[in-house]
Amino acid sequence: MLTLKQWTLPLLTLLVLNNCGGGSSTDTTTQLPTTQTTTEDEFSRSDYKGLTFYYKNLPTSAYSLTPLSDEKFNTLSEQKKLQVAHKLFSTLFFGYPLNTLKEKLASEHFLSDVQEALTKDNTDKAWLEEHLLDENTFKQYSSWYEPQAITILTRFYAMKHLDKYFFHNWIAYILTQTIMFSPAYELDSSHSPNIGNVYNRLVTMLNVESGMRYITYVHMMSEDNWRRFRSPEDNGREMLEIYLYDTNDSHVPLAGKALKNWKLNTDYDTLEVSLNENREPISLFGTTIYNGDDFYRELVKSDAFTQGVTQRLVAFFFPELGSTAQEKIVSTIVESHPETWQDILSEIIFSEAYLLSNHRTQSAEETFYSLAKRISYQHDQRTFGNFKNRLEEMHQATMKYKLGKLERVPQDTLSFAYYHKYIRETILLRHSSSDDYSSWRAVGWQDIFVDESQFDANPSDDVETLYAFVNYLFQTIVSRDATPEEQRLFREHMIYEKDGKQLFRYDFNIFVSYDDPEKELYEQSRRRQNITQIVLDYLSRLEATYRQEEVTL
Repeated sequence: MLTLKQWTLPLLTLLVLNNCGGGSSTDTTTQLPTTQTTTEDEFSRSDYKGLTFYYKNLPTSAYSLTPLSDEKFNTLSEQKKLQVAHKLFSTLFFGYPLNTLKEKLASEHFLSDVQEALTKDNTDKAWLEEHLLDENTFKQYSSWYEPQAITILTRFYAMKHLDKYFFHNWIAYILTQTIMFSPAYELDSSHSPNIGNVYNRLVTMLNVESGMRYITYVHMMSEDNWRRFRSPEDNGREMLEIYLYDTNDSHVPLAGKALKNWKLNTDYDTLEVSLNENREPISLFGTTIYNGDDFYRELVKSDAFTQGVTQRLVAFFFPELGSTAQEKIVSTIVESHPETWQDILSEIIFSEAYLLSNHRTQSAEETFYSLAKRISYQHDQRTFGNFKNRLEEMHQATMKYKLGKLERVPQDTLSFAYYHKYIRETILLRHSSSDDYSSWRAVGWQDIFVDESQFDANPSDDVETLYAFVNYLFQTIVSRDATPEEQRLFREHMIYEKDGKQLFRYDFNIFVSYDDPEKELYEQSRRRQNITQIVLDYLSRLEATYRQEEVTL
């Protein structure tokens, strides 16, 4: 009996070929994909004219780019471990409350545990997808607002486990931010369903272990892709440049000839493939091709494909490295012969080059999702519709641009001002005081974030307690303790001297007492909130809140 994977992948190819009119002009009977199964290997190999459908991911031991090992990680100081962990989790749009994270860091195999988690399914997908459609929890926007993008942004917040499904969604998100897979909803010819088509197809194919060549082949032949690049010459040129870095102008007429019967019909921007395909042999990619199907298939099969897509992703994750350093990383990754998107992305984000040496500004998504999970952030119904709009103001719009995010984090004054304003005012300075998602008061970090159980309080020493609380907040947000100068700044504002004792001022006295126990708990909580607001306001102005820095050994 064929497995779901063995049925799904050939079926996807058949659908693409049927919709796009693909087929060799010389032998149509050999167009259909074949599936070979063996009793020795249930995974098997399915291919179509040499294009293999799916692959198992490389083991870490096969990576050419040196991964950061548990042994080396364990030699780091506690602060540097925290810095590496926050870099890794923010990259993955994830995070943990500080004390939970410290428990994980105490393990002797922290990095291995994270890698292992990304191979396991722990998400109740049925519950999750129904949860996203709950109108009492999340506003359901009309097509005017590109609701597919809002749902994707919401999903990263709603997913509770860093597991395989989360990882596949993250990979799909990263790919759709690049020139390779952007749905480009800024174009008049691209519509909001194309956002869902491109993204959901990526997740679905990743879930059945499709190889990156096959995923790209299906995407290039899709109507979604043709709505970006709408003529044979334009589409052919862009596919060559985007995936192969092939800028040889003499190849463009050849690509246009192979795609001569493909066009985006202005009637509802529909991809139309006629039967008037090219029947003359074309020499390209070191082989002979005839039609559009041949062009796309042989493009992804070419050696330059792995080099090209790896170069795109290295530039995305190492934007502040020079071209020579980037090229060295690309060459090293290519040496490991990756065949899945997981291979390339895992090799990047778990490497020493990334976790220790890389430094760059975080994207707004990296900052938002990581902080949200660290500080127990609660949303309201409009949080993610607003987040999508704010990303546009930052010029970091998700999946909007025809050529993807060529500059991942624009740092001109206006763009970064919107970035800082959003993180400061909507994330760090908002305290949630309601469980009603329809109320604006629902938005913000919850009381558990600053509960007295989260840090070491000493009722007999106000200064020691303040220092402990400030360090807790600093470690949570910027992965370090406050400096002596910073501690003095907060102490002088919140503590005064009386009768030779250092005492909290009234608005910050977290040890205030009342005869009514409930009032005492409420007032002590309110004073912790006052301290938190001031410290987080300070942290919102630090560069480290928005950057991933090099970790020196």
